Amino acid sequence: MKQLQKPQGIRRRQRGQGMTEYIIIVALIAIAAIAAFTYFGNIVHGQVGNMAAELGGKKQDNSKVLENANSAKSEAAKDKRLDDFKNDTAR
Repeated sequence: MKQLQKPQGIRRRQRGQGMTEYIIIVALIAIAAIAAFTYFGNIVHGQVGNMAAELGGKKQDNSKVLENANSAKSEAAKDKRLDDFKNDTAR
């Protein structure tokens, strides 16, 4: 009886498939990080800037970061309804 041999190309494709999945995961993480920085805007930008400066040995003024954080906190505490999100320019 004749034994069948597996084609070698299938094994290579499976190895490449794993790398493609990792690339997709890394891309999704990058998109999520960009979205987080965009969504939280000035607060994250100021905090990252302060951390980078302190790692460099400089002392930063945190007043602007605290001001942005406090305004975000007070905005989050407000009661919001669907009418608050009206977009008049879209009409």
